[in-house]
Amino acid sequence: MKYLIVGLGNIGGEYEGTRHNAGFIVADALVEGAGGVFATERYADVAHIRVKNATLTVVKPSTYMNLSGNAVRYWKEKEGVDVGQILVIVDDIALPFGAVRLKPSGSDAGHNGLKNIAAMLGTQAYPRLRFGIGNDFPRGTQVDYVLGRFTPEQADAMPERVKVAVEAVKTFCLAGIQTAMCQYNNK
Repeated sequence: MKYLIVGLGNIGGEYEGTRHNAGFIVADALVEGAGGVFATERYADVAHIRVKNATLTVVKPSTYMNLSGNAVRYWKEKEGVDVGQILVIVDDIALPFGAVRLKPSGSDAGHNGLKNIAAMLGTQAYPRLRFGIGNDFPRGTQVDYVLGRFTPEQADAMPERVKVAVEAVKTFCLAGIQTAMCQYNNK
């Protein structure tokens, strides 16, 4: 079975390691763990890996977060996958730091990357993995928080939380969204 795994983030050194790039961080760990490497291709850095009997095309859009849908639509069509075989990995301020939540569909919850993906795909019914970044910021400073770096305590905890997210992605591909939700949504 083929899957398109999309880690959302922003390109460029100034965004590297920021909360908003949690999707890139998880995608990097997934590809590295499978011995793959990313290559720059149309609209994205792309890696092709295998997880047991599943073939994964992992993309990190180079279109910046707000235009992620261009890369998702292009790679969906190029790889010939259905919407249900896409998994978008995205940061989420509504979840506590490090929490992992899978959903088969849902609203964009104000996230511009998800909003653009829904517009480009013509549906909000695509699976996503939300990676919690917390919301410990004063009123009016959300943008600075999201584009900021993890605290030292969060940075120390990231490897373990990213590992959980990677395992959730693998379970999604091998056993389906419902099994992945049951196993990882409250870990």
